[in-house]
Amino acid sequence: MGAGLGNTDGHFEDIEFLKLHEEILNDNNLPVTGLTEAHDIEISLYHKEKLKSIIKVKNKLYHQWGWKDPRTCLFLDTYKELIPDARYLIIIRDYKAVVSSLLQRDFQEYEQKYLARPYLKRLYWLKVQRRHRLQGFYNDRAENYLKVWITYNQEILKNVQNLPKHAYVMLNYSMLKSNDANLCSFLSKRWNLSLKYFKFKEVFKEKMISEHVDTDSYIFNKSLLKQANQLQKNLDNYMMLM
Repeated sequence: MGAGLGNTDGHFEDIEFLKLHEEILNDNNLPVTGLTEAHDIEISLYHKEKLKSIIKVKNKLYHQWGWKDPRTCLFLDTYKELIPDARYLIIIRDYKAVVSSLLQRDFQEYEQKYLARPYLKRLYWLKVQRRHRLQGFYNDRAENYLKVWITYNQEILKNVQNLPKHAYVMLNYSMLKSNDANLCSFLSKRWNLSLKYFKFKEVFKEKMISEHVDTDSYIFNKSLLKQANQLQKNLDNYMMLM
């Protein structure tokens, strides 16, 4: 996929899976972005057969293959049924980083119309209006984004609890900088994947990671924070030690 706000290098999701995930979400009257709290999303027979078809083609064409799309988390039960021998590389990102990233990305999109105004109006936006609107924007959306994070990670936790230990590897994304070689070695030896190792630090672009916002201050329902922190602790029990 091409570049977008917050990602000038483009995206690396598998288009076939991404588009089908969007179709399923749309048919359930849910946002195609996947920013939803919904569990047990209905997958029609039509879409299940399309998924089977994509998987069949991939298996025929490639000895090893995989895909990345965060929306996959919403359909893990279905994929477990369709690909019973699948292996899962799970990269966990803590709720503060995720909520912060979503808030900043969406506000960046929101303010484009103000930045496109004539010079004086744009200046007024930057010097006077922006700070106030930013606070209101974060207040309105932070809790919803936290609920989305909870939903996705509840689905991940439910999935790993019912998987054999050899079928998944879970890491916190912060571990990739220092454990990339160990991870590649593990995937090659334990899962028999044919991989070419590249140093993570040589491809990782830290400048593209937004600075963290203090998201907790925008969460007024403190029980959500308690739930998120407990969920993170539960996930930690399944993290790979390197």
